[in-house]
Amino acid sequence: MQKIDLKSLRKKFRKNKKHFRSFITKTENHLPKNFKSIAVEMEAEVWKETRCLSCANCCRSMTPTYTNADVKRISAHLGMQPAAFRKKWLYYDKKERDWMNTSQPCQFLDLRTNKCRIYAVRPRDCASFPHLTRKPFADYMYVHKQNIEYCPATMLFIEKLHHAIQVDRIAKY
Repeated sequence: MQKIDLKSLRKKFRKNKKHFRSFITKTENHLPKNFKSIAVEMEAEVWKETRCLSCANCCRSMTPTYTNADVKRISAHLGMQPAAFRKKWLYYDKKERDWMNTSQPCQFLDLRTNKCRIYAVRPRDCASFPHLTRKPFADYMYVHKQNIEYCPATMLFIEKLHHAIQVDRIAKY
């Protein structure tokens, strides 16, 4: 797999933003009966074509949310107290009521290799990113509206999902 061209990703997102978000909203509001099987199949196809280490744009431009369990686990791994960990690397977003990184790229991203320095104990949000088939599906479709701008896997998933749902609808007529 080749390195992901993030300029092309941004250009494609800007060009198709309304279309992508409209499709996600419509799908979110009216999940096809066979959505689960389509989504699982499309996710498998996406991971055949996508390699996160060729990108790491999520770590470069987004911040995960940290649960209290994440903070305890990571701070213990680093030999720190949770309060010291929070003070050094996190801020509390009062609006979202979440702990987040103070800066991007993520302090744990090795910029040379695109690898996470705390991969084994990374935040739960990172471990499940980009949440392609997180359940219940309808409750997580909105996340794709946010992630599609930054994550090539999410964009490819939405494109494949859109195509598969269109083909499925045509096949029913």
